[in-house]
Amino acid sequence: MPSSKFDIVVYGATGFTGQLVAEYLAEHYKGDTNLKWAMAGRSKDKLASVRDAIGAPSDAPLIVADASDPASLKAMVDQTKSVISTVGPYQFYGNELLAACVASGTDYFDLCGEPLWMREMIDKHEAAAKASGARIVFSCGFDSVPFELGAFFVQEEAKRVFGTPALRVKGRVRDMRGTLSGGTAASAKATFDAVAKDLSLVAILKDPFALTPGSKGPKQPPGSKPAYEEDLQSWAAPFMMALINTRNIHRSNMLMDFPYGKEFVYDEMVLTGDGERGEANAKLVMAANTEKTGPNAPKPGEGPSKEERENGLYDLLYVAIAPDGRQVRAAVKGDRDPGYGSTSKMISECAICLLRDTPDVPAGIWTPGAAMQHKLIKRLVDHAGLTFTVEK
Repeated sequence: MPSSKFDIVVYGATGFTGQLVAEYLAEHYKGDTNLKWAMAGRSKDKLASVRDAIGAPSDAPLIVADASDPASLKAMVDQTKSVISTVGPYQFYGNELLAACVASGTDYFDLCGEPLWMREMIDKHEAAAKASGARIVFSCGFDSVPFELGAFFVQEEAKRVFGTPALRVKGRVRDMRGTLSGGTAASAKATFDAVAKDLSLVAILKDPFALTPGSKGPKQPPGSKPAYEEDLQSWAAPFMMALINTRNIHRSNMLMDFPYGKEFVYDEMVLTGDGERGEANAKLVMAANTEKTGPNAPKPGEGPSKEERENGLYDLLYVAIAPDGRQVRAAVKGDRDPGYGSTSKMISECAICLLRDTPDVPAGIWTPGAAMQHKLIKRLVDHAGLTFTVEK
């Protein structure tokens, strides 16, 4: 769409995460006259106050658009090359926007961690997106960019060391400081509520290959209770985000034409340490997982202070295991709290990477890692505070 007025529109810019995305673009691309971006939301007054609060130029464009008004969404997507949507849960607020982007051939990025909705959208829109030229990129935040790229990065090292990718990879959270976003909690709750209303959705939710229609792989580890891992000398507990990350990683493998093999096995857990204390910690993690979608979970629009965001971090370990037991290990680390500080940088850089570094990615419904691979890793390292390292 060469005549587009904007490169990126941040939709939901008055929400907690949307404001962080807009702030990131305003700060980091301040002197970049080639990047034309706008903020969109339901209220022009609120958009103007966000614009002032984040220090964006006083003439930064504002667009009024509302999820319940399809004509306003069409008017928004018709004037931009891409939309970043931070308005979730997407199963409530995402249908019309996604349909508008698909219809007009506009690229779309979101922070979705809702596998049921994503599967529904893949079934409904994939063929139309390929026909219109739209590149639809789900899950461009903490779920699932560092995990998807961690698997990709450790497999590149496995190819170098073993001469072939590993059929077994473990993703392990070694450290994570920061809060779950209110949007993530709301999305998880909405997903469980949808399943409670329609039990036929249970099978899709439990299926590790829910996002790879037409392709099934081998049995995957359930990762649903604490276990001791001899090779890592640590207890491991279930990881709340494994439900979405594992699905995205299998989709990524499929979209890249199975570089990890069709028998690929992948799981994610949280490492909690050795001995009795590690076992006790693993049980505490399980209990905390339930709390995160309970009545005390953060509400959409709520989030940590700037100081909390800047003091947050995450440290992910990737272990690729050869059939003879040899291992290669890699780490992915982020320098901000995962749910907000790091997520707002990641989705912004995903949009810019597709726009500038990988314009030839074909139309369709993508995961960020499969679409942008090494170029996205480079951009996240250069701009977004992530590191990717091979460990001995």
